[in-house]
Amino acid sequence: MSETTPGAVARSGGRALVDALRLHGVDRVFCVPGESYLEVLDALHDTPEIALVVAKHEGGAANMAEADGKLTGRPGICMVTRGPGATHASVGVHIAQQDSTPMILFVGQIARSHRGREAFQEVDYQALFGSLAKWVVEIDDAARVPEIVARAFQAACSGRPGPVVVSLPEDMLLEPCTRADCAAVLPAPMVPAAGLVDGIVQRLARAQRPLVVVGGPDWDDAGRQALSRFAARWSLPVACAFRRQDVLDNLDEHYVGHMSLGMNPKLAQRVRDADLILAIGTRLGDIVTDGYTLIEPPRPAQPLIHIHADAGELGRVYQPELAVVAHAGAAVAALADRPPPGTLPWQDWTRQARTEHEAFSLPPEPAAGHRGVDLGSVVAHLGRTLPPDSILTNGAGNYSVWLHRFYAYRRGRTELAPTCGAMGYGLPAAVAASLRHPGRQVVCMAGDGCFLMYPQELATAAEYGARLIVLVANNGMYGTIRMHQERRHPGRVSGTRLQGPDYVMLARSFGAHAERIEQTEDFAAAFARAQAAQGLALLELVTDPLQITPQMRLAEA
Repeated sequence: MSETTPGAVARSGGRALVDALRLHGVDRVFCVPGESYLEVLDALHDTPEIALVVAKHEGGAANMAEADGKLTGRPGICMVTRGPGATHASVGVHIAQQDSTPMILFVGQIARSHRGREAFQEVDYQALFGSLAKWVVEIDDAARVPEIVARAFQAACSGRPGPVVVSLPEDMLLEPCTRADCAAVLPAPMVPAAGLVDGIVQRLARAQRPLVVVGGPDWDDAGRQALSRFAARWSLPVACAFRRQDVLDNLDEHYVGHMSLGMNPKLAQRVRDADLILAIGTRLGDIVTDGYTLIEPPRPAQPLIHIHADAGELGRVYQPELAVVAHAGAAVAALADRPPPGTLPWQDWTRQARTEHEAFSLPPEPAAGHRGVDLGSVVAHLGRTLPPDSILTNGAGNYSVWLHRFYAYRRGRTELAPTCGAMGYGLPAAVAASLRHPGRQVVCMAGDGCFLMYPQELATAAEYGARLIVLVANNGMYGTIRMHQERRHPGRVSGTRLQGPDYVMLARSFGAHAERIEQTEDFAAAFARAQAAQGLALLELVTDPLQITPQMRLAEA
């Protein structure tokens, strides 16, 4: 046993872990309990400052923690047991990796003396999570709990944020820890050097058709306000990356759309036609660039200025003309302070791009032969009636194309959606959002296949008093896969039909208000009743299985 350090009080490794979480400002832990970390659960019993939210599936718990990290900018905390618990939770780690979300997953582990024998539920976490997490570590000495937890917080938040996995051998948690607590010291946001800002301004001044592309996780309220000032002062068109639409108010006259699935073809053409792309905070992944075709690696046809907080992302795929290591908010704040040249030749370019976006954002009239609820009308109603600070969540599926195309996000951190395309994310994320912001309206939109990934988390919502509305778009199939299937194997339906439960009865069994909606004109009143319920509600929207996207019938696929 190590010597006692000044200020330390002898306590178990499990107690030391909870003390470290409290020191780092953790106020909520999402978990599924397990015998491998009983000492931690016992310490949490005596720590009322930390709320323990018990999900019904480890995947649900991990998704909740990831969503909480998105909402706060601080690591979302998840705890699961060894073996199956860890593998179930891996989906949340993958989401946190691709979405650059700070998150720490604490996983129970077998006793240290049993390692290497394929003991009950033994898993090599380095092998399992090594390609998903920023750092994977096992605490093999209780004396190192304060040190390793502090480093976990630093790793999760620094540079490009992401997930950290910490393994907790059950016998280590029982050992005494005699080391004092220590807190992570996070680096200040990186500000671009004046010379680099000069370089950006000079390149902008020479442009005729510039386009700003924003994304990534580094956008607090100050950064969003600075972006709005920068866009207004320079009259710049701003496009948001995939599922990052809440970076800029979508009603801002400089917002020109989102570069994602279902992208406006006219916006895609403007990306091709741009003579300067200023990418801030985003990695410019395959969805944003339409499979790396709109902006081609390694040296894009459009001159590229790339600003990112992680030096490892600059030059990783694209070789920019100018690479700047800086946090997004700090970079746009510096740019917003610089006056533009006397004339801005791209003002018409910006106005036209905005006009094209506004036209693209109007839901089309339902096609001839359309039956069931029209999702365009549903999303338009949400946009007209929801408060600007409402939080909308979704997982993966073609239904999300309607949401992202026709809903205008007004405030920061109001869009919770996985950029990795994980199904089932929406409901757990909505639970986390409601618990984090109990006074705000939370709406989860899900396809029937997406919802059925984690329907049991309705129980978690009911148990902890989460106030949210779930909209289940039921078309009786895995719509995205069915669309691709029809393109490649027309008329040969295999594995994509979906037989769901009675969604209304299912929701009511958890105490939720629930209704089934079969006609568009019935939605507004039903949604008002769901809001008036002031609790957990679910509306099943029976949609047309032939309407595979807002403008495409399945036969046209």
